Amino acid sequence: MVDLFGGNPDNPLASIADSDETVQLLDTTLRDGEQAPGVSLMPEEKADIARSLDRAGIGFIEAGSACTGEGERETIRRVTDLDLGATVTSFARGIRNDIDLALDCGVDGVTIVVPGSDKHIERKVGTTHDEVVETTGDLVAYAKDHDLWVEVIGEDGSRADLDFLERLMGEALDAGADRSCYADTVGHATPEKTYEYVSRLAELGPVSTHTHDDLGFGLTNAWASLHAGADLVHGTINGIGERAGNVALEEVAIALAHGYGIETMNLETVYDLSKRVSHATGVPLPPNKAVVGENAFTHESGIHTDGTLKDDAMYEPYPPETVGRERRLVLGKHAGAAGVRAALEEHDVSVSEGELKSIVERVKRLGDRDKRVTDADLLAIAEAVQGRERDRHVELLDLTAASGGGTPTASVRLRVGDEERVASGTGSGPVDAAIEAVRAAVGADANAQLDSYHVDAITGGTDAVVTVEVEMSKGDRTVSVATSDSDITLCSVEAMIEALDRLLANDRPDRDDAEPEDATLADDD
Repeated sequence: MVDLFGGNPDNPLASIADSDETVQLLDTTLRDGEQAPGVSLMPEEKADIARSLDRAGIGFIEAGSACTGEGERETIRRVTDLDLGATVTSFARGIRNDIDLALDCGVDGVTIVVPGSDKHIERKVGTTHDEVVETTGDLVAYAKDHDLWVEVIGEDGSRADLDFLERLMGEALDAGADRSCYADTVGHATPEKTYEYVSRLAELGPVSTHTHDDLGFGLTNAWASLHAGADLVHGTINGIGERAGNVALEEVAIALAHGYGIETMNLETVYDLSKRVSHATGVPLPPNKAVVGENAFTHESGIHTDGTLKDDAMYEPYPPETVGRERRLVLGKHAGAAGVRAALEEHDVSVSEGELKSIVERVKRLGDRDKRVTDADLLAIAEAVQGRERDRHVELLDLTAASGGGTPTASVRLRVGDEERVASGTGSGPVDAAIEAVRAAVGADANAQLDSYHVDAITGGTDAVVTVEVEMSKGDRTVSVATSDSDITLCSVEAMIEALDRLLANDRPDRDDAEPEDATLADDD
């Protein structure tokens, strides 16, 4: 048991940071996370995520539930065959056959889940408290006889009678379990109740915590558990899971590292791991999500941007590089001169004070129309203010796409420099096919990376107008572009070509420091 008070009431977690004790993480993205509605991971996706979790230094990986079926068992075997450094486990119900199925998958351990609350004991399983205790002891002994790491969860533990839960977990530990686990299965508990329950269980031996976010207390209850003596936290990447989800492991990890100096994983891998899970599950990241959301290190406000340019830490709790992120300064109605100048300098555009003032005014006007000002918008405004004609390097002349009855295909006709090029491509859909055709037509210069692709419908109906926003990078340069059209394929291709053109345009005309008297941008778009 870890004593987190350590005689320091101002920092109850200090004793871990100053001792040989550690907090460990058990990732259940591949099991509990997959129980989120609409999420189904293919075997290769689970194996890929498991490798990433292992590289991140996660100590325990719950690879799935062997009792689900042969397909799930084959998936678990894919993970156990990876020879990871992490302890790979399977979820097992309170049935001996579930342990046998887990053993057949070659796992290192099992989390045995038995009913903990009266609701589960009497109404779900239809047994008695004494029978649950006896069965649990037998199952633990059986699993330990087969050299498995064993953790026991009393399901719905936050609604269990605490005296019974203590008796149940005491029996499990006496039978040889490596640890017990407090489970707030339905996200019911308050931090005070969590602390009370985990404190009692911690007196028996090593204890884990498994929290859900139904009341928004997921991270708080994990912290209360550590405060009470737990030393292992269950969670998922991005907090995915049934209902409101599990506690997000990346939030647990950064909170412990930044707040208490306790390292639980390789934080620099966090963002790549988060994106990998989001892509595989199809669950997008909310922009305002802690640690990994798009806005976590993005600044628009003129005051914040100016302060950040003067001191990186002015408006951030920790550097974005800590979790594999980069800081972003974006433009909108709150933009200020310092942020606009910095954004222009990123694209090698120099402006006079007069030009800067005009550009800032136009950026604000565009932002007032509830529009994010992309890099392409900013550069177009600067070109108009400075009276420069834009020399396009890549231009779309024609696009044809088809997807009915077979493999989606597309062909494009582009002007690249002084040359007209035609190319075709196939893909998983017409947009994918069209983008592949563009890459083929542009050739080697199209090796820019598509960092993000986002679609929003801005009108209703089957003829809805959509906005496609892309972000592309080449080397150390990044460009964002947004386009709107009722044809999503055309809209996507135009956005990508605009971004490519901005990235590839190396020949820029000389800029006049004087502000043109009548520089206008027709509709501020």
